[in-house]
Amino acid sequence: MLYHFLYPLHNSFSAFNVFRYITFRSIACAVTAFLLMLLLSPWFIRKLKQYQIGQVVRDDGPETHLAKKGVPTMGGVLILSSITISTLLWAKLTNPLVWLMLFVVLFFGCIGGIDDYRKICKKSSAGLSARGKLLLQIFGASVVGLFVLLHPGYDGLLSVPFLKNIQPDLSWFYVVFAIFVIVGSSNAVNLTDGLDGLAAGPIVISASVYLVFSYLAGHVILADYLQIPYVQGAGELAVFCGAIVGACLGFLWFNAYPAQIFMGDVGSLALGGALGGVAIIIKQEILLAIVGGIFVMEALSVIIQVGYFKISKGKRIFLMAPFHHHFEKKGWHESKVVVRFWIVSIILGLMAIATLKLR
Repeated sequence: MLYHFLYPLHNSFSAFNVFRYITFRSIACAVTAFLLMLLLSPWFIRKLKQYQIGQVVRDDGPETHLAKKGVPTMGGVLILSSITISTLLWAKLTNPLVWLMLFVVLFFGCIGGIDDYRKICKKSSAGLSARGKLLLQIFGASVVGLFVLLHPGYDGLLSVPFLKNIQPDLSWFYVVFAIFVIVGSSNAVNLTDGLDGLAAGPIVISASVYLVFSYLAGHVILADYLQIPYVQGAGELAVFCGAIVGACLGFLWFNAYPAQIFMGDVGSLALGGALGGVAIIIKQEILLAIVGGIFVMEALSVIIQVGYFKISKGKRIFLMAPFHHHFEKKGWHESKVVVRFWIVSIILGLMAIATLKLR
């Protein structure tokens, strides 16, 4: 919005020429989202306490988590509001990719919001049914998959990190692949959101990496030089990723141990879906498995645990799944688990960026 109002003034005032630069608007968007979270979170936390919208804790979880019962949750509502407002302020709104990503983050946020509402306000421990949640996620993800396949300039080619000459054409199967990536990413982040600051930290790192890749993918010269797919208009997604970075940093200010607020499914499902959506749009889908390795590890730990439990008739590989609970059961303090997962996430983010030169 600010771009459309202020950039045209650059003919009269050269200072407004700065609004043409995606780098400037991405940073400004991140700072705006961060400040919105910092300013509004105390008021939002008070309101959540007033309406008794607090965390529901499983009885079979780690005993240390019982203290989290009643801590305000659904902080994702404020995260998504900050992302939306900041993106609308700083992005070029004539770009359809911006609107597509706003649709993804808000649609998946609504799914998580309904689930949170049923569990917390309706006192229904089940929330949305697993089938209902999955069908809604598949619908939202299919919109992105179909857009990519049908929009001019896109195709069903798959970009493989490290292998520049291998680009398999998935054709219409690309829609199914896109659904798998986005839904998988959404649920993986949701599973990771089990400790104070555990999900928000890797989201900041992952979104920062995709901010860089979005900018590069939207720059025809740099994309050609680095031998990555050029996607017209993808540069504006750097602004959107900046909003995610800023909003999650602001949320982390209050979500760090001991947490004053949790994001809930409304935040985790939406942010995971957003990361998957950006990965699909800029044609860096497989890279998400690297930069989001923490989320992949958490999801796999649940799949392995459940599968082995059924096959072995009651035996377990991990002391508890998702994976972060395994370390808690081994006696690690919550903050130690979180910080070490952040360190791993940073290393994975650097590895993802390194793929730019390893092609």
